[in-house]
Amino acid sequence: MAISRGAGTEIIRTHLFEAVSTVGAGTPLIIGVQHHIYTVLSITFFCNARSGTEDGHLKLLGWDSFAGESAQTIHISTISLPANETFVWNDKFSFNGTEPTGVSGRFGAGDDAADLAYQNAIADQGGSAIQYLMLGMDSTSTTFDVTCTFIDQNNA
Repeated sequence: MAISRGAGTEIIRTHLFEAVSTVGAGTPLIIGVQHHIYTVLSITFFCNARSGTEDGHLKLLGWDSFAGESAQTIHISTISLPANETFVWNDKFSFNGTEPTGVSGRFGAGDDAADLAYQNAIADQGGSAIQYLMLGMDSTSTTFDVTCTFIDQNNA
């Protein structure tokens, strides 16, 4: 039986990745969908191989509330592991599936009414620009096996 994914549902998902080595923007661990909220429960990183001091970088690609800009890279953590070691990220955090629409400028500029409207626009996810949780590597010579467990809330 398939898992129900309709409006008002909440499901636990797990994505598994072997030997992630994508440089630059990285490999998407979670790809956002409009009107969804993702709560990351844990991410495990196992270092298969490491070249020198090269690391992995966990980041979000999406709306920057400080600058009011789209498609910005928000760095969450640098994962620095020797070969054959494991790191478990178990601090929970959430992000929306898509960016807001109808807002400009920065959040927290001092106008409470404007900030409340801005805050609501972020929650409403009216935009079509997808937000992503990504893992990027310093080089293809460093590779991680990754498991990502999260809650997907569908508020469509």
